[in-house]
Amino acid sequence: MNAPVARFVRQLMLALMLAVSMPASAQDSDESGPSVLRDTETEALFRDASRPLIEAAKLDPNSVKVVLLNDPEINAFVATGQTVYIQSGLLEATDNVNQLQGVIAHELGHVAGGHSIRIDEGVRSATGLTIATLVLGALAIAAGAGEAGMGIMAAGQQAALGNFLSFTRTQEASADQAGAHYLSVAGITGKGMLDFFGKLQNQEYRLAIYDKDSYARTHPLSSERIQALTMIFHSDPAWGHPVDPALDARFQRVKAKLFGFLEPRRAVSKYPETDQSVPAHYARAYAYHMGSYPDKAIAESNALLATNPHDPYFLELKGQILLESGKPADAISPLREAVQRSGDAPLIAAMLGHALVATEDPKYFTEAKQVLKTAVARDNQDPFAWYQLGVIYDREGDEARAQLATAERSNLEGNPKLAYASAQMAMKGIASGSPDWLRAQDIAMVSRIELAKKDKRYRDKEQKDQ
Repeated sequence: MNAPVARFVRQLMLALMLAVSMPASAQDSDESGPSVLRDTETEALFRDASRPLIEAAKLDPNSVKVVLLNDPEINAFVATGQTVYIQSGLLEATDNVNQLQGVIAHELGHVAGGHSIRIDEGVRSATGLTIATLVLGALAIAAGAGEAGMGIMAAGQQAALGNFLSFTRTQEASADQAGAHYLSVAGITGKGMLDFFGKLQNQEYRLAIYDKDSYARTHPLSSERIQALTMIFHSDPAWGHPVDPALDARFQRVKAKLFGFLEPRRAVSKYPETDQSVPAHYARAYAYHMGSYPDKAIAESNALLATNPHDPYFLELKGQILLESGKPADAISPLREAVQRSGDAPLIAAMLGHALVATEDPKYFTEAKQVLKTAVARDNQDPFAWYQLGVIYDREGDEARAQLATAERSNLEGNPKLAYASAQMAMKGIASGSPDWLRAQDIAMVSRIELAKKDKRYRDKEQKDQ
């Protein structure tokens, strides 16, 4: 064996050993993904639209979450556990709540089928095939058949890719079938699912995707999916059921406000002032607010309140505009009513707490503390609420609990270094064994583990780059 070939084989075998020993989850990736968009009205819509489907899938509605991500791509997915992620681009692309329900039903098929866990099976199968052909190719190269060896490797990689893509297509087809079943059991028409797949098909045409078969794709072709589902839906008793008009009206509101928030310039064109519908007022209110036109934004929020003066989300909107326009005292009244009429919704309560703190008037601090403590007790996943509560503790001179609030916020924001340091400082000033001390200890332990993982990933990357 000549020196260059021997060196190549040694490097290849080292790479193979690393590939076998490294866990699948330890691959390099950009950890900064799209941000979660939280809004009480949107989350309530997702909860009510998905609940009958979750129950049809025989899952626990209290365990399954539907979460909105700020990402313009038309996509939805299940990563791990029982969380369905809907990207903002998909919400914008859907025309009605029935289409959204079709997407959710499909994703619930992945949840119920445990596909996010079973994907490792497909990865392992493909990896095993790749490693086997790499070994054979290396042996062929070592024997002097360099061209044949490279051909074996290339063929093996192509076969492994085809194996994995076939695995994912099977999962997608299974999720389609399961989603259709959940829609039927819930008494919801499948028209929305078919219509949305039609949209995907049109997009494939616009992108010049003219595959005659789906061999090289992770998903079946939209035409294949439509054909498979059309026969199922047309014979389903729920096919003729109308879309719930109240639920769809809520969907149109949520879609419009999201559009105004994310794309204010396009929103004022799509919803001109000649359009006096509730969704149009909603879109323009957010668009004007994001564009720093507070007077126009307030005018649009007042137009919404004229249609329903006690709507908690209209009140929340007006309070938000006033607060973020530098008028926190004026924001308190509409936000108080919004909290009351929304059933003490934590996100709205956190905004009220912010308004009370932002007045810098000590007479509001006791109320702010109570409002914020109640908010984080009901929803401890809001870093902004923890920040505001930390401000209150700091102004009261309770440094230990201010540090605990900072630890909570930093933990949620993915900053284990600050979370660990803050938790350690909190434990020094809080009675040992108390609930707050135990919580600080939990955050410190979790943060220490996360820091160790990050340090290991850094060391692995350093070794790989050498």
